[in-house]
Amino acid sequence: MWLKPDEMLLKNAFKLWVTEEDNEYFVLQRRRGYGEGGGGLTGLLVGTLDTVLDSTSKVAPFRILHHTPDSQVYWSIACGVTKEEIFQHWDWLQQNIMRTLSVFDSSEDITSFVQGKIRGLIAEEGKTSLVLEEDPEKFREALLRFEKWFELPPKEKLVTYYSCSYWRGKVPCQGWLYLSTNFMCFYSYLLGAEVKLIISWDEIWRLEKTSNVILTESIHVLVHGEDHYFSMLLHLSETFVIMEQLADYSIKRLFDKEAFQREPALSDPLQITKRGLEAHAKSEQFRTFFRLPKEENLLEVHESFLWVPFSHYNTLGKICLSENYLCFASQDGSQCHVIIPMREVINVEKPDSSSRALTVCVRGKRALRFSEVRGYQRLANSIRSRCGISPSPQHSASSEVIRGECQSLINHFDDNPEDVTLMVGQKDSSKAVSTEALMTVFHPQDVENLDPKMLKEKMKEQSWNIHFSEYGRGTSMFFTRKTRDLIVRGVPEALRGELWMLFSGAVNDMATHPGYYTDLVEQSLGTSTLATDEIERDLHRSLPEHPAFQSDTGISALRRVLTAYAYRNPKIGYCQAMNILTSVLLLYAKEEEAFWLLVAVCERMLPDYFNRRIIGALVDQAVFEDLIRDHLPQLVDHMTDLSFFSSVSLSWFLTLFISVLPIESAVNVVDCFFYDGIKAILQLGLAVLDYNMGALISCQDDAEAVTILNKFFDSVTNKDSPLPSTVKQASVGNNDKASHFNVDISELIREAYEKYGNIRSEEVESSRKRNKLHVIQTLEDTTKQNVIRVVTQEVRFSASHLDGLYNLFKRQHFLSCYWTMKSPALLHHDPSLAYLDQYQLGFQQFSVLFSLLAPWAFCNAKSTLSLWVFRLIDENQDGLVNFKEFCFALDTLYSGSFTNKLKFLFKLHLPPAFTGSPLHLKEERIQHFIPVTADSSHLSRRTAFDLPEDGVIKKSPERGRGKVDLQAYLKQWQNEILKKEETIKDLPRINQTQFIQFSKTLYNIFHGDPEEESLYRAVAHVTSLLLRMEEVGRRLHEPSSPPESAKPANAAAAEEEEPTTEEASTTPESSDTSSSRYRRDAGTDLTEMEWSFSFEQVLASLLNEPTIVSFFERPVDVQTKLGQARIAQLKLKANK
Repeated sequence: MWLKPDEMLLKNAFKLWVTEEDNEYFVLQRRRGYGEGGGGLTGLLVGTLDTVLDSTSKVAPFRILHHTPDSQVYWSIACGVTKEEIFQHWDWLQQNIMRTLSVFDSSEDITSFVQGKIRGLIAEEGKTSLVLEEDPEKFREALLRFEKWFELPPKEKLVTYYSCSYWRGKVPCQGWLYLSTNFMCFYSYLLGAEVKLIISWDEIWRLEKTSNVILTESIHVLVHGEDHYFSMLLHLSETFVIMEQLADYSIKRLFDKEAFQREPALSDPLQITKRGLEAHAKSEQFRTFFRLPKEENLLEVHESFLWVPFSHYNTLGKICLSENYLCFASQDGSQCHVIIPMREVINVEKPDSSSRALTVCVRGKRALRFSEVRGYQRLANSIRSRCGISPSPQHSASSEVIRGECQSLINHFDDNPEDVTLMVGQKDSSKAVSTEALMTVFHPQDVENLDPKMLKEKMKEQSWNIHFSEYGRGTSMFFTRKTRDLIVRGVPEALRGELWMLFSGAVNDMATHPGYYTDLVEQSLGTSTLATDEIERDLHRSLPEHPAFQSDTGISALRRVLTAYAYRNPKIGYCQAMNILTSVLLLYAKEEEAFWLLVAVCERMLPDYFNRRIIGALVDQAVFEDLIRDHLPQLVDHMTDLSFFSSVSLSWFLTLFISVLPIESAVNVVDCFFYDGIKAILQLGLAVLDYNMGALISCQDDAEAVTILNKFFDSVTNKDSPLPSTVKQASVGNNDKASHFNVDISELIREAYEKYGNIRSEEVESSRKRNKLHVIQTLEDTTKQNVIRVVTQEVRFSASHLDGLYNLFKRQHFLSCYWTMKSPALLHHDPSLAYLDQYQLGFQQFSVLFSLLAPWAFCNAKSTLSLWVFRLIDENQDGLVNFKEFCFALDTLYSGSFTNKLKFLFKLHLPPAFTGSPLHLKEERIQHFIPVTADSSHLSRRTAFDLPEDGVIKKSPERGRGKVDLQAYLKQWQNEILKKEETIKDLPRINQTQFIQFSKTLYNIFHGDPEEESLYRAVAHVTSLLLRMEEVGRRLHEPSSPPESAKPANAAAAEEEEPTTEEASTTPESSDTSSSRYRRDAGTDLTEMEWSFSFEQVLASLLNEPTIVSFFERPVDVQTKLGQARIAQLKLKANK
C-alpha cells in the first residue's frame, strides 16, 4: 500500500528494521521479528509495540523508504503485509521511477518528484473506496491492519475501528476493535500472547451496555452462549450505537428481508460507512418521532426559537427539514412539536434583514415565525426550492404584507372550495368505495338527545374546538401537553376518524397518493390468492355483534380494504388480527382513510407485527417483560418466569386491546395508540398488571391468573360512551352475575399515564433493537432444534455433530450473501416454509461446503463429483439441497457400510447424477460454474441443471404465495410413506461410459492416500476381471439375441452417449482395455459393442480386494473434520 510521504530519521529505527533491498534512492526493509528467524525477545517486543501503537510504519512488516545520497532524511512511501505485495511496489519503482530520476540535477527536485508521484497514486486509489471516510489517510492504515490480521475476503467493508480492552476472564487485553459490515473483530498482541476474535453479526444473541464493580462501563456481547466484554473505550456510547446499527442491519438483511427491502439506503453492503449509518439512524428517529413516510430522510437540522402564539413566548427547539416536510420539536420540556407539509406552505419571507428570522406562511390562516436561525438564508432557499416558491424581489417584507398575502389566498380557497380539494391532492372516489364512516351510517347522532352522556360528548367536542382555535387544526396543528391531556380524557365520536388520521400521519399518505386506493380496489377485484381465501374466512368473525358488520355494507367495505392492502403488500398479505383492527378503523373513518390508517399501523407504527412469524409482536413482548422487571418488582419476585405474561399479552399487542376489551372502551386505547405509539400499549399493560397485583401474587397457577385478567377486562367500562346498547360489545365473561366492581377506561388510562408516563419513546426503541437480536436468534434456534430432531432419527450423527453441521450449513448460505447487494442466494432462505426447507443451498454453495467436509481429498469445490452428488441428493430436482438431504449424503460417506458407500458411488454414475459422457464433462463443469447474476430469475438459475422432460421445474407445494395445492401435499406425503428401502437389485446396470467414469472416480479418490499404489493395482485388477467376465458372457450369448431386460438400458446408452477413444485412452488400465476392445470390435454392430455391469458384479469384485475394503471402512473423526471446516470455511471464501 502506498503511503503519504512521511519524514523520518532512520538512525532511530536501526534496531527494529532489517534492510532486504536497497539502491541509490530507495530502501526496502523488513520488520525485525517477522519472516525468517522470528526475532526472539526482540520479536515479542516489536509485536507488542505494533499492536498497542497506532502507526502503520510500526505495524506493517515491510516498508519502502526514499532517500537521496546527500541527505540523512528518509521518507516512508509504501508498506506491505506480505513480501509479494511489497516487492510489487519495489518492482514498479524500479521500472517507472528509477530511470526518470537520473535527469534531475538536485536532491530536492528528486524528492519533490517522488512525493508528487506517490501522492498521485494514493489519490487514484482513493477515488473509489475512501472518498466517504472522514480521514482517508488514517483509515487506509487501519484498513491495512484489518486485512493483515483477519484475512477476510477483500470485499469485506471496514466501517470503523476503536482502541479498547477485551476481557479474557479477569484479565484485560489491550488491542483494537474493528467493526465491518459483516464482522466484529478484535486483535491484541502483548508479549507473545496473541488474541484474535472474529464474530459475525448474525451470530450475536445479545448486545448491551453493562457495568459492574470491576468494569465501570463496558459492552457485553453474547454469542452462542459465550460472553464477551469490551471496555476502556474512549467513545463507548458511539461505539455501542454503531455496533447496534451493524447488528440490526445484518439481522434485517439476512433474517428479516421484508423489513430490509423497505430500506433502500442500506441495500449495498459494500457502501456502508460510519457516516452513512449515523445519517440513517438520525433519519429513522426523525421519521418515527414525526410519523412520516419511509421515503423521508433528514436533510437539514437548524437550532432556533419558534414563537408559540397560544403561550405568547418563544420556545427553543430544532427545525428538521426533509424532502417534503418542515418539522419543529421543542427542547425545553414543553413537549411542543409541529409538522408542516411542504404542500401546505404558501410563502417564506424574512421580516427583517438585520434579524436571523423566518416566517413561514401556510394555509389555514397560519404563519409560523422562527427566530435566531443560524443558517436562515440557506434554510429559506431550501424551503422555497422544495415548495416551488420564487424568492421575493425584495429581501424583506413587513408582517402586514405577509398576512395580506396569506389572507388573500385563504379567501380564495374559502370562495372556491373545489380548489382546496385539488391542492390537497384528492380525487373523486369510486362509487364502489364507501365515503362515510360506518358509525355515522349505523349510529347517527341525535342532535335533540340531551341525556347526560350526550351532553358530556358535546362538552368534549367543545373542548377540542377550543383547542383547534388556539393550536390550529389539520396537518400543521401544534402538538402539546394539552393535546395529550385531551386524548387521555377521550376523543369525541365525531372527531375520532379525523384525529386518528392526523396523529398517525396517514393524512399525509392519503394526500400524496390521490386515487391510489380506488385503483387498488379495481386491480384487486376478483383476484384469488391464499390471502383472499383467508380474508373471506375471517370477514364474519370481525366484530360480529356490531350492527355494521351484520350487513353487507360493513362486510363489503372490510373486504375491499383488506384485499386492497394484501394486493399492495403481498409480503404481508393478510394476517389474523388485521380484520379486527380494520373493522374498528372502518367504524370511525371513511373507507379510504381506514386503508391508509391500516398502512400506517402495519408499515410504520407496528413494524413486523403482521407477518408469519410476528417478530414485531414478540419483540415488544420482550420489551414488556423488561418494563415489568423495572416497574413491578413485587410481581417479578413472585413470578420468576415472565414468559406467562408474554403469552397472555400477545393479543393485547396484536389487536391493541380490542380483542379483550369491550369496543366502547377499546377505542379509547386506540386513541392513545395513534398519539403515543406502542408506548401507550406498554403503559396500559403495566397499569393492568399493577391494578391486579394482589390477585396475581396470590394465584396458584397460570390458569387462575388468566381467569383473574379476563374478569378484570370484563369489568372495564366506558361510562361516558354515548353508544346505545345495540352497538356496545357484549362482555366476554359470564354476565349472569354482575361484577361487584367496574373500572372506567378513562381512569385506567389516566393512571397508566400518571404512573408510567415517564417511559421515553427513545428507551422503547432502544429496547426494541436490543431484544430483536434475542427474538430472532431464539426463532432460529427453534428452527435448528426442530430440524435436528427430525434428521437425528434417520442418520448416525450425534446431536452435537448435527448441531455443528447445521451451523456450517447455515453459515455457508450467509457467506454467499455477505458481499453481494442482491444475492440470488438470499432467495434460498424463506422462514415461511417448513423447518427443513427454510435454509437451502444452491450448487455453488453446496460444492464449497461439500469439499470441506467430504472424507476424500479429491472432492474439491470444482470437481465434477460435487456436481454429481448434488444432483443425486436433490430429490425434488429444484436446484436446491436442504439440510436433511445434505446430512444423508455425509452420513453415508462417514458412517455407512462398505456396501452403502459403494452403492452411493455407483449411483453417482447413473442418471440423474451422471448425465454425460467424458467428452461432455468439461463443458458440463464450466456450465455449472457460471456465476449467477443478481437479477436472474429462478428459471435462469436453473439453467445449470437438467430440466424435466416437460420443461417444468417441480417445486415443493409450500413455495410461493399462491393458493396451496392440498392434493400435491397429500400426494407428496403418500409417496414418502410408501417409499420403500432401495435394494441393490433395484439399481440399473452401469453401461460402458458410466463404468469408465466410475473407474476414473475411484482412481481420483485414492490419489494422495499412503496406500495409493496398492489401491491403484487393486482397481486395475478388478477392472480387468470385470471386463474378462463380460467378454466371456458375451461369447456365451453370441448365438442368441441379448436378454430383453438388457436391451433398453444398452440401447438407450448407445443412442445417448458415444464416448471417444481419445478421451477413454486418458484413463488408467481399465480405459486401455476398453480402448483395445473398441478397436477389436470396430466392425461389429453398435449394440453388440456396448457392455454393462450390475451392481452385484462390481460389489463382488471389489469385496475380493481387502485394500479397497479397508480404505472405505476407515473411520472418520467427525469432530476434527467439523473443526477444520469451520476454520477453513471463511479462508476459502477469502482466497477466491
